[in-house]
Amino acid sequence: MRLRVKLFAFLTRYHDNLSSGTPFEVDLPEGATLADLLRALQVPDEEVKMTFVNGLAQSEDWQLKDGDEVGIFPPIAGGRLA
Repeated sequence: MRLRVKLFAFLTRYHDNLSSGTPFEVDLPEGATLADLLRALQVPDEEVKMTFVNGLAQSEDWQLKDGDEVGIFPPIAGGRLA
């Protein structure tokens, strides 16, 4: 199956020549999960805070379907409250 994937912030280092949020395609076998996708991309679990499939937050055991769009976000901190 073919997925459309977007990596955000520093996670882009796991795909060559990519800007944050730029989509790219990944082929995985039918029945693959988000965890399988992260392993295929070689993104360590501790660097992932949120994963979205078709705009909805999903856990790593979520089974993907052909044509899904996946967004992968790292933990993000910063800013200052006045």
